[in-house]
Amino acid sequence: MTDHTNGAAAVKPQQETIAMTVNGKPYAVSAPPRMLLSDLLRDELRLTGTHVGCEHGVCGACTIIMDGRPVRSCLVFGVQADGADIRTVEGLAGEDGELHPLQTGFWEKHGLQCGFCTPGMLMTACHLLEHNPDPSREEIREAISGNLCRCTGYQGIVDAVQFAAERLREREGMKDDGDRR
Repeated sequence: MTDHTNGAAAVKPQQETIAMTVNGKPYAVSAPPRMLLSDLLRDELRLTGTHVGCEHGVCGACTIIMDGRPVRSCLVFGVQADGADIRTVEGLAGEDGELHPLQTGFWEKHGLQCGFCTPGMLMTACHLLEHNPDPSREEIREAISGNLCRCTGYQGIVDAVQFAAERLREREGMKDDGDRR
């Protein structure tokens, strides 16, 4: 066997310990400082619902909620998430496995086809509905405008978000004040 190191010891990459809460569960993980948060979630925590598309922050497939804001996880280093509270698509369903109204809406209103953009769309829409429980169709379109979908034409996605908004308002006991769409 040939020694290609010329006798030098192999250099182990530097590791940083990152403590974060993901979907309500605390984690402490070691990762290289330059590992992207999307890779850390997928490869280290095995939360593969966060998809990686363009790796430039353009497509939105990797969108998560970090400290209450939608974030492109492919643009954030894992070490930047130290101390953060993160929500991924795996955290949308209830502990009992009941689908979130957004997930049900995407299913019932045909808001997905291939499904690649779906996790990012769901997380973006989740943030919208947390801040605007009764968005107009135009507000929904504006909110998802940074997420690319090559399959649906967006109509089913907008319908799904409206469906979810109605279900969430019903769940919260709010009354629908008319159809402003």
